[in-house]
Amino acid sequence: MSQTSAERAKVLSQNLVEILTSYEEELMALERETPAMGQLRRAVGITIAEACFLITDQSVGQAEWAPPAGGPSPRAG
Repeated sequence: MSQTSAERAKVLSQNLVEILTSYEEELMALERETPAMGQLRRAVGITIAEACFLITDQSVGQAEWAPPAGGPSPRAG
């Protein structure tokens, strides 16, 4: 990722975290009334965590986000 792309990704991730955090808080309240909302709240939480990872780890290159080109790695054993 170029420097400009990395900076843009960081800004977009920060915006995403700000938006999703308010939804996650609302989903926590809804989950108390409707436990089925727990799956949606967890999905939002995972998305927030991934965005935070992108914000804080600037050394991660795009290649590390993509799956291996050769298919799944062989299993040890």
